[in-house]
Amino acid sequence: MARDIRISFIGDSLIAGVGDPEHLGWVGRVSARAGTKGLPLTAYNLGIRRDTSVDVAARWRSEIGLRVAEGADNRVVLSFGINDIHQGLPAEASMSSLTDVLEGLAGWGLPTLMVGPTAVLDESENASIGALSAQFAAVCLRRGVPYVETVHSLAGDPVWMSQLAEGDGVHPGAEAYAQLAELVFDRWWEWVVRSTTS
Repeated sequence: MARDIRISFIGDSLIAGVGDPEHLGWVGRVSARAGTKGLPLTAYNLGIRRDTSVDVAARWRSEIGLRVAEGADNRVVLSFGINDIHQGLPAEASMSSLTDVLEGLAGWGLPTLMVGPTAVLDESENASIGALSAQFAAVCLRRGVPYVETVHSLAGDPVWMSQLAEGDGVHPGAEAYAQLAELVFDRWWEWVVRSTTS
């Protein structure tokens, strides 16, 4: 019998795949690729536009709690941060929110992986996003949570940046989302396989 793998992807508009005319984003693409590799799963997309780390910390229990099933292989992927910068949240609030979420998920026994915030068109904002991403990575490292850094790779990617320029400066199109999925997939796949076989 196939393992009942259920992954809640919770975060902001980049989780939701905003801007992708194919309506897959990176979440849909990594989930579909897992199926082609013989690992079907149920992916719950819990991305909300403009959500900050504080917003995710306020809603994760109610949303993920509805999707955790007894006997299933339940787990969580987090991704947020751009809106923390856009809305001027103090770094302390972002770190505290992430810490609260990670501690709560650990208390529920849910394996967790975090994908860091992506690059935007504004170079000065990317410097701030990069600093926040480094702080997020440090929080995750202390708690043994895998972290996928994206902002530095994407800030130098011509496809990602050109598609941001064609759009709203934050959300790319289908080709760039596919590149983000490629950037995330290997680390995500290792985490999924390790979690399902351990």
